[in-house]
Amino acid sequence: MAMSGFEGFEKRLELRFCGDDPVTADNNLGLRLLGFESLEQVLNAVQCTVVSAVANQYFDAYVLSESSLFVYPTKIIIKTCGTTQLLKSIRPLIHHACNLGLTLCSCRYTRGSFIFPKAQPFPHTSFKEEVIYLEETLPTDLCYRKASVMPSKTTTHSWHVFTASDQSHLIPNDMYTLEVCMTELDRVLARKFFQPPGGTKSGDIAGKEMTKITGIGDINPRAMICDFAFDPCGYSMNGVHNDRYSTIHVTPEDGFSYASFECVGSIFDDDIEHLVGSLRKAVQVFRPATVSVSTTCASHEVWPQIAHALEPLGLKCRSCAADEFPAAGSVVFQTFTARRK
Repeated sequence: MAMSGFEGFEKRLELRFCGDDPVTADNNLGLRLLGFESLEQVLNAVQCTVVSAVANQYFDAYVLSESSLFVYPTKIIIKTCGTTQLLKSIRPLIHHACNLGLTLCSCRYTRGSFIFPKAQPFPHTSFKEEVIYLEETLPTDLCYRKASVMPSKTTTHSWHVFTASDQSHLIPNDMYTLEVCMTELDRVLARKFFQPPGGTKSGDIAGKEMTKITGIGDINPRAMICDFAFDPCGYSMNGVHNDRYSTIHVTPEDGFSYASFECVGSIFDDDIEHLVGSLRKAVQVFRPATVSVSTTCASHEVWPQIAHALEPLGLKCRSCAADEFPAAGSVVFQTFTARRK
C-alpha cells in the first residue's frame, strides 16, 4: 500500500427539502432555480468545481473536479472524493434553499473507509468528528437521528451512515440506492483510465473515448452520459435516464486503485434483472479484488439480488450487515472478495 496518494473513497450527502412557497411551484423547478453562482459558492466551501454538466426535464447532473452533484426540485445529492470538505456544503445549501421557500426535512450522509484517513481535513478527520459536525449544523427539528458504523470481515471496508429527519418526512418505500466501492482494480483494465503522455485531448473528448473503450457506455445503453477524463489519469461519468441517475468515478493508480458505481431505481421497475445486469457490467469493467455494496431501501427486495450479480464473476460474499435508519429505511452492507483470496 502506498504511503500517500489520491483518496478515491467518496463522501456522499443527500439533502431533501420541503415547502409550499409559490417560488417552489414555479414550473416545479424548486432547487433547480438555484443560480450557478450559488452552486459555485457551495462547491467553493467543499473545495471542488464543475467540469461538465447535463440536464433533462427531471434534474441537473454535474461532473465535479472531485465526483458529482445532482440537483432535483426538492433533493440535492453531492458526492465528493479526495480531501474535499463535503459537510461544509450544508449551511450554504440550507441558506439558498430558504430563499426559495424550502426547508430541510432530511439528511443522509454515507461513506466507506478512507484509504488515507490521516490526510482528511476537518470535519472529516474521523466519523466521530463528522457526526459532531452534523449534529451541530443540522436544524433542531431534524430530531430523529442515528449514526452507525457497519462492519465487515474485510478490515479495509466498513460503511459509515448518519441520518436525520423531521417528524413528517417519509421516503417513497419503493426507491433504492445502490453504492458500490471497488478496490484493487485489475491493472490492465485500470490502465485504460490513463491519458497518453503529452496528450492534447480535452477532458470531454478523452472521457468519451474512455467511456467507449472500457465498456462503461454499455452498462445502461438507455442513459445519456456526461463524462470527463482527468490528466494524467482518472475518470468520472454521470448517466441520466428519465428521473434516475447513475455515476462512476475511477482512481486508477496502482497501490490505491479505486472505482465506484452508484445508481438509483424502484422495486416496481419492469425488471429487477436490469439492476443485476448493470451491476455485473460495472464490476466487469474493473475486475476488482474487493467489492462492497451498500443497498438503501425501505423494503428487502433488492439486496438479495446483489450476490446473484457478483457471484458469477468469481466474487464470494464474505460478510453482510443490516441496520434500520429513520427516514432512510434499511441499509444492507455486503462485502465480496475474489475467490482466489
